[in-house]
Parts: sequence; structure tokens; C-alpha cells
Amino acid sequence: MSLLEQLNADMKQAMKDKNKDALSVIRMVKSSAMNEQINLGHDLTEEEELTVLSREVKQRNESLSEYEKGDREDLAAGIRLELEILNNYLPQQLSDEEVEAIVKTAIEQTGATTPRDMGKVMGVVTPQVKGKADGKTVADKVKNMLNQ
Repeated sequence: MSLLEQLNADMKQAMKDKNKDALSVIRMVKSSAMNEQINLGHDLTEEEELTVLSREVKQRNESLSEYEKGDREDLAAGIRLELEILNNYLPQQLSDEEVEAIVKTAIEQTGATTPRDMGKVMGVVTPQVKGKADGKTVADKVKNMLNQ
């Protein structure tokens, strides 16, 4: 089942359940996916769907960070709820150990030795963890491993 089909089914269920929060998030994600589909001019591939979902999660994580810095717990709570709903559509997240193993393998493959080689390593790691791990967390792990 494609992302749009899943969103449509979940949107109908959220309407039946009168779950306004879920309905709102599902509509936003569906809108983003449909806009991406229109921009590309074809049905979204699984990778493109992951890109849309990852973008939505990233935007909310950034908002959450700002709200927490600004001591706006009321707004932060709403964003956390949205993230919880969005996580239902993402693939199973990788553990820290799994990410570290992927990064270590990528460092060995690229022959990276210094932080200057971070771009090469990230180029290998990013496609493997797309949608399965937070990009900032992965970048931090790469940076830490190259600094050792």
C-alpha cells in the first residue's frame, strides 16, 4: 500500500473516531505528499515517500526544539503529539549500535581518516539510513568517529 493510500485510509478512520489531532497531521502529510507528486509529475516511489515523511519530521523536530528553548511547553506538547502520529508512517528506526556499525563500515569503505572526509562518509551512510535514523544524530556519530 502506498503512502497516499495509507493516509487516505487513516484519514477516514480518524474522521470516524473524531480524532482531530490525527486528522490534522494526516491531512498535512497528505498535502505535502500530493504536492511532491505534482512537482515530480509521477507517482511517488517508496524513497520519495520517505523523503516527504522525513522532511515533515525534521520540520517538527526543529519546531519542538525552538518551543522548548522558548519555554513554550503548551506548543511543544502539540508538536510531540504530531511527531508520535508521524512516526507511525516511518520505517522501524535503527538503534544507536546499528547506526554506529553502518558508520564504521562506511569509514572503512571510504578510507576516511579526518573530519575533512565527513562528506565522503555521509554520502555512503545517508542512503542506508534515510528515514530510519535522524540525520543530525548520524552526522554527530560520523564526526565523533572521525575525531578519534
